[in-house]
Amino acid sequence: MSSSCSWDKWVEKAVLRLDSLNLLRSLRPISLSTNSTQQQQQYNGGGIETFHELQSWDRSSVEIQITESTFQKWIHNVPSSGDELMCPDDDREVKLDVDTLPLRKLILFSGNDYLGLSCHPTVRKAAAETAQQHGMGPRGSALICGYTNYHRLLESCLANLKKKEDCLLCPTGFAANMAVMVTLGSISSVLAAGKKPLKDEKVAIFSDALNHASIIDGIRLAERQREVEVFVYRHCDMVHLNALLSNCTMEKKVVVSDSLFSMDGDFAPILKLAELRKKHGFLLVIDDAHGTLVCGENGGGVAEEFNCESDIDICIGTLSKAAGCHGGFITSAVMVARNEKWRRKAIWSRVEEFRVLTQIPITSPIISLVVGDEEKALSASRHLLESGFHVTAIRPPTVPSNSCRLRITLSAAHTTEDIKKLTSALSNYLKSTDVGSNTCNGYAKL
Repeated sequence: MSSSCSWDKWVEKAVLRLDSLNLLRSLRPISLSTNSTQQQQQYNGGGIETFHELQSWDRSSVEIQITESTFQKWIHNVPSSGDELMCPDDDREVKLDVDTLPLRKLILFSGNDYLGLSCHPTVRKAAAETAQQHGMGPRGSALICGYTNYHRLLESCLANLKKKEDCLLCPTGFAANMAVMVTLGSISSVLAAGKKPLKDEKVAIFSDALNHASIIDGIRLAERQREVEVFVYRHCDMVHLNALLSNCTMEKKVVVSDSLFSMDGDFAPILKLAELRKKHGFLLVIDDAHGTLVCGENGGGVAEEFNCESDIDICIGTLSKAAGCHGGFITSAVMVARNEKWRRKAIWSRVEEFRVLTQIPITSPIISLVVGDEEKALSASRHLLESGFHVTAIRPPTVPSNSCRLRITLSAAHTTEDIKKLTSALSNYLKSTDVGSNTCNGYAKL
């Protein structure tokens, strides 16, 4: 029996069990006033203003300004909270006029707004009109009274993008990963009919060693509830994963992996995972946070890029990366991203330019330059800051000790000139230090 059929059977039994206990709850969308014709046009991509090349407003997503006092605090690694914009006046704090302060302009190479959609006029207009018409924030949780026809519209749009049966919105990508891991684990306890599942009744979860923290936290929660057994396989090591799967006697198996790893910038071996799925019959779950709208002809993500969408059972994502938003009513962002295909071409052009200029064999818009200890990472970040680039030093606990790094992210809003200047600044830094350069696993090790 295939993995999908087996899991369909287990999920169906779990749902019937919950129904018998009167524990099933349904969402009840509240219909907010809208022009149904306009709504349908937006869903189909019609009536949405799109553009064919980089516009002036796109630069706002990568060009930032900070005050000189803030800049100096960053240079000297002094914590900055923005309080330097306030000054005492008769025992009161009075906001200074930022326009009168000396400002530093920086090019942002640290964000996740891969397509530059956060500043797109169509997206901004849709957000503003929705807020004006319907107010800010939900009336409650989705199960109480916070689920609307707009949420349903967005879910349908995202399901269509991912070529999946349905979609469930969550407040954040972190919450989505937590929910999926805990829900998969709970199937074993539901089927155990009120008792703690025996070892062979639990769900075996196989997790890549470098999966995102939200996946790990979700697995740990399910583990604390004694619903899952956890197996961690070496990063992208399919031989190790195959061995773990072969030695596992548990029937319910799940393999979960980031599709594009956020700290190393390498892709999961998605096609090999698909092959192992057919061999071992596990449920394949991917977190496509950094691949959605960036990869694939239509922005469907890493699975579309490698033409294996039907091999992915559950695809998790977020709206805070390439969609340029954070939850809420952002159907227009998805449609703009799908229609403006030039943005995906632009970001991959920047990847190629960086690769050619540095000779570092990067494979994605996420570039991880491993430096070593914290002081070296801070020094490198400080050098780039002085050169006009905002690149954050990534340190423990985000990454292990002695693997501190500069995490550079490219955007469709960056220009060829931006890439040339950045790589020149990096080259100057290397020349001024005694740090060597080599490459490892698709990311740079300085």
